[in-house]
Amino acid sequence: MFEEGAELKEKHGAGNVADLSLGNPVTEPPAEFHRELKRLVENPPAGMHRYMANAGYAETRAAVAAQLSREAGISFTQDEVVMTCGAAGALNVVLKTVLDPGDEVIIFAPYFPEYLSYIENHGGVARVLAAGERFIPSLDTIAGALGEKTRAVVINSPNNPTGVVYREDFICELGRLLHDGSARLGRQIFLISDEAYRRIIYDGLKYPYIWPHYEQSVVVTSHSKDLALAGERIGYIAVHPDCCQREELVAGLIHCNRVLGYVNAPALMQHLVRQLQAVTVDIADYQKKRDFMYQNLAGMGYSLVKPGGAFYLFPRSPLEDDVAFVRGLQQHLVLTVPGRGFGTPGYFRIAYCVDDKTLECSLDGFRRAAREFKLS
Repeated sequence: MFEEGAELKEKHGAGNVADLSLGNPVTEPPAEFHRELKRLVENPPAGMHRYMANAGYAETRAAVAAQLSREAGISFTQDEVVMTCGAAGALNVVLKTVLDPGDEVIIFAPYFPEYLSYIENHGGVARVLAAGERFIPSLDTIAGALGEKTRAVVINSPNNPTGVVYREDFICELGRLLHDGSARLGRQIFLISDEAYRRIIYDGLKYPYIWPHYEQSVVVTSHSKDLALAGERIGYIAVHPDCCQREELVAGLIHCNRVLGYVNAPALMQHLVRQLQAVTVDIADYQKKRDFMYQNLAGMGYSLVKPGGAFYLFPRSPLEDDVAFVRGLQQHLVLTVPGRGFGTPGYFRIAYCVDDKTLECSLDGFRRAAREFKLS
């Protein structure tokens, strides 16, 4: 998609192509980030760029733990936190730590495409379950999928590519289901929550944390989206304080952080985010973009679920062949991504984390496609 987009932009001019294909936000980091960066540059502490313990700076991990404790109402310490190279690095570290060859990891379609590679990287087998029309997984389907090889269930809320936020009652029931399944199978089943978009949430929703509902839980997240630091690769793993064999698990995470080649999370970014745990980008701006695109597309006849967070829309494709529809949109100078890349053919993804001018530019192409494919 990136290469085809570059060709279109070269042919028609970048300003004439509405590129909604990549989740690479144009939002700049908040002012607090720049102030802290300036302070560190002008007054660098001794050894700021040296190695540190593979888990990360104790002060940064303590700051993360303190913020988690405030937000989730559960007491965390630095001993439950490992700093990582983004959420992607964090998830690879967790999977390397907990998986034996042949272990199954349940994921839900639509899913972030690289989950498949991450699981395969560490000898696991992805068990893909369809999440259904409203993109909420069926508890009955999950129950039927739990088996002797199940080691983990991965959830992603707010979700990429749908923007759906799982409700607390779903999280609660999922926790009970995994607790019962673990006891029945005599096997530790981990709930891994990918929370890269946790703070990008709309309409006054309260984020439903997994912590109160299941003790064998691990969170992977990053500051790529909430502080607009995608290229800096800074995130963390947090383990439930009451997780069985917590010390052994955390020791495994620290070891795998090193042997996978990450060694440690970037030093400068660890110093920076230490003071920014309560800071985030302007969520109202993202909600405004969501409302603009949702209302316009729905008005044109596109069928889509209104997202509760993240910065994606996942409409149903007017054609059964979503790749053909995406190619048709390209003819109208709009770049999107086919749903089959997320394990859900018949849909397409829109990333609205772009400037307002690009969103406005896209409407003519969507309107032309709606007329071409006879949407009501």
